[in-house]
Amino acid sequence: MSLQLKQDIKLSQQLVMTPQLQQAIRLLQYSRLELAETVQQALMENPLLEEKGEQENWEQPEESNNEKFQKINVEDSSSLRDAEWDDYMGTFSSSAHQFKEKEAVDESVPLEAVSASKPSLESHLYWQLYLSDFDDKEREIGEIIISSLGSSGYLEFFPEEIADTYSYNCEEVEKVLYRIQFFDPVGVAARSLNECLLRQVQNLGVDEPELRTLIYEYLGELEENKFQQLANILNISLEQLYEYFDLIKNLDPRPGSSFGGGETFYIVPDAYIYKYNEEFVILLNEEGLPDLQLNDFYKSELSKTQGKTKEYLQEQLREAVWLMRSIYQRQRTLYKVVESILGFQKEFFEYGVNYLRPMVLKDVAEDIEMHESTVSRITTNKYLACPFGTFELKYFFNSGLGLSSGGQVASESVKSLIKGLVSEEDPNKPLSDNKLVEILNDKLQVYIARRTVAKYREAMGIPSSTKRKKMGKMKF
Repeated sequence: MSLQLKQDIKLSQQLVMTPQLQQAIRLLQYSRLELAETVQQALMENPLLEEKGEQENWEQPEESNNEKFQKINVEDSSSLRDAEWDDYMGTFSSSAHQFKEKEAVDESVPLEAVSASKPSLESHLYWQLYLSDFDDKEREIGEIIISSLGSSGYLEFFPEEIADTYSYNCEEVEKVLYRIQFFDPVGVAARSLNECLLRQVQNLGVDEPELRTLIYEYLGELEENKFQQLANILNISLEQLYEYFDLIKNLDPRPGSSFGGGETFYIVPDAYIYKYNEEFVILLNEEGLPDLQLNDFYKSELSKTQGKTKEYLQEQLREAVWLMRSIYQRQRTLYKVVESILGFQKEFFEYGVNYLRPMVLKDVAEDIEMHESTVSRITTNKYLACPFGTFELKYFFNSGLGLSSGGQVASESVKSLIKGLVSEEDPNKPLSDNKLVEILNDKLQVYIARRTVAKYREAMGIPSSTKRKKMGKMKF
């Protein structure tokens, strides 16, 4: 066998992301705070960019964004004029959630006065996810799962709901979920206390059927110290049961509680929906976002300078125009998505959460004629204020449960119904999960399984009927 070197010429077409396109895509999923920081950084670095002064705003009538961009003339900017925004926005896959760590420290603050913030559970899990041998699709599913965790580390949605909402195969979601449950802390992303404890036991290498049965079926009896009864049921000695009990006591039932929640942040809505004269009005919140314009002085210098100075000013001008257009595209896309959500969920904005409809990303994507990844990006870290409260845009995307009439009801609406039934129950005779299923099936015509009711109840922090009876009348 002989080895030889050979050259081949191959002609192929490939779509390459330019830095400007990467910036435009990032801007879509930036929160208002991140967008404001990006704009401020650009104002400091780019001499062609400046913030429009208040006096200028008073003296001149405000122009629309389209009029502003039509007046901009950039030399050698054919790449900007030929950009197909909608195509670019839907081509590249998107992360469900990204985190950003601040590394820069204000120089005015003494170093000894700066303390490292405790990592949040979310960032800790992302770090492990990105270091694991997941492919791109599995990593996207993992990001969605991690972003769906509660403060205690439990998964707040069924894998079936995640699969339906984001158009994945349920088996793929289950596979990724199982691996994440063995991340540190072990037992995170569990759907129930039983599953959380079982994953920790498996991680310890203890694989005994009696222990698995004890965790899955008899935690209530174990909590009530019914040791002799449990020993008889499991057909084991009391000594063996005590060993199991000591092992379970040392497990962590809330694996996410030991992590910090990150820095405290306050939600500022990105958009508002008001009802005015029997019609709904959408208003984007642009407060705090600088109104950008091009610097006239440096624009005039373009025609006077030559060489590297002219090249530098032209490059800065192109970047300035691209940033302004990217921000305009972001706001335009956000408005279209909110408008589409309003169209699909009009009854919710009229009457409240009980009228929330099942909806997935594909519904909005088809309505506004954009790619699903674009909708996923623009709904990340964005909030909407309406008469019934402030909601994350992703709140409106949820799976549905069947009705006897053939239609569907949103899972969030069912959670609201369960919460209402529990709040009105007799404290001396609280409703069991089976009773809740019966009421939902018979009276409200909602087809739901008992384990789904239990999952929704635990996600809302509502104890079991036995514990509610002991606590007496409480509001949930």
